[in-house]
Amino acid sequence: MAALAFSHGNLLQFTPKLTPSEPKLKPKRTKTKLSIQTVTTPPEASFTDQFVLQLADSLEDSLPSSSSSSSSSCLPLQKLRDSSSETLLSTQWPSRKDESFRFTDTSFIKNSDIKPISHPPKSLSFLDVSRDTQFKSFDFLDGFLVDSSSDSSNLPDGAYAGSLLKLSSEKILNRVSKFLGDFEWGDLFWSINGLEAPDLMVVYVPEGCKIQNPIYLKYISVEGGDEGSKTMPLSNPRVFVLVEKGGEVGIIEEFVGKDSTQCYWTNSVLEVVVGEGGKVRHSYVQKQSLSAAHIKWTSVQQESTSTYELVEVSTGGKLSRHNVHVQQAGSDTVTELTTFHLCDGDQTQDLHSRIILDQPRGHSQQLHKCIVGHSSGQAVFDGNVKVNRYAQQTDAGQLMRSLLLEPRATVNVKPNLQIIADDVKCSHGVAISDLEDSQLFYFQARGIDLETARKALVFSFGAEVIDRLPYSFIQKQVKNHVKELLQSTRKGS
Repeated sequence: MAALAFSHGNLLQFTPKLTPSEPKLKPKRTKTKLSIQTVTTPPEASFTDQFVLQLADSLEDSLPSSSSSSSSSCLPLQKLRDSSSETLLSTQWPSRKDESFRFTDTSFIKNSDIKPISHPPKSLSFLDVSRDTQFKSFDFLDGFLVDSSSDSSNLPDGAYAGSLLKLSSEKILNRVSKFLGDFEWGDLFWSINGLEAPDLMVVYVPEGCKIQNPIYLKYISVEGGDEGSKTMPLSNPRVFVLVEKGGEVGIIEEFVGKDSTQCYWTNSVLEVVVGEGGKVRHSYVQKQSLSAAHIKWTSVQQESTSTYELVEVSTGGKLSRHNVHVQQAGSDTVTELTTFHLCDGDQTQDLHSRIILDQPRGHSQQLHKCIVGHSSGQAVFDGNVKVNRYAQQTDAGQLMRSLLLEPRATVNVKPNLQIIADDVKCSHGVAISDLEDSQLFYFQARGIDLETARKALVFSFGAEVIDRLPYSFIQKQVKNHVKELLQSTRKGS
């Protein structure tokens, strides 16, 4: 699939690749002596990326001893680590030569001094206690779950939210073990998380259970290198959500840094399994330090008549990448992805999404919007929708819209729609521009000055996504945050 590379200079580039044909040679008959030898090759001989090997060693050395216990609750985590270790050692660090990282330069991470974090911070005095107490809330500090409200007393009977290492229910443990890590599309960063995650946060919703209030997960990066330094502490939080038949739950994820200038790397994974007729409303807000790296995987598996809704707002990180993989494994399934990225500095905001529809009458809608307000800012969108042979009567739509507010601001877009079924309704579209003169004129004709008009139009562009956040308190928080960033962007331009 061709990619669209667009910059503020209004240049659209499409470069086809031509493969020259090789000359045909007449075969020659020769006599050849074959010598067969049995050679025993050590496993590491086929491994060529010494950087990944060294990183894997440091990850294993940093694992806390408490998560290496032989208790039954640790077995799923150990199984995940074993499979991740095996995959990691056969994977090279991604480069711009890899198609999936063609527009995303990860050398910022590779050239840093990566230090896996082996223990949580000792002081918890900085934790935010002002959040709405009606919500079940959990804090992750440098990837470690600090479950101050970890008991399930205010959850319905049979539901569980808390640490895998403290899970006593054999029934829930067996269900989690069945699905955990059962994912074939993960990359190097998925494997790094699987190897070094100190624990697993489990959210379990039993059959027919509808949890009214959302579960709030706040990830706080505490340890970090000074601005401009090479030191990059690494954390690997991991969450698993299992919703049984007819269950419903809301999940809020918020990523922040203790300091807005610290350098660190958060490498997060969220796995979601939605049973028949179940529903998950997922809100994801990313506000990391502008010197940080943020890599996130969200993997979703949906059974028949289930619903998964994602609303995402991402504004932080020097390098931020979200990999979203959704598999519709049942019929009459609904998937909605609504995302907004904002680059107000020297940042790369990257969204790679993949939706696979395998069964009839699936429905998927994706809206991705981004604003690049800095001349060194870059947004990346790689959206893949695959409609397989048995996914007849599918309705799938994908729309990507971008605003480039500064010269040399860049967005790289690669929409990809693969259709094998023959009875479908599918569409996709891309729009990249600055603000339109006609829109500005409309405001000016009504006595509104140009600067105020621009602010209103730019904010409303992103507010379309923010307004879809299902909880008013998080809506208000995100709107204020985006307004502050846009205000500072205009001052700096």
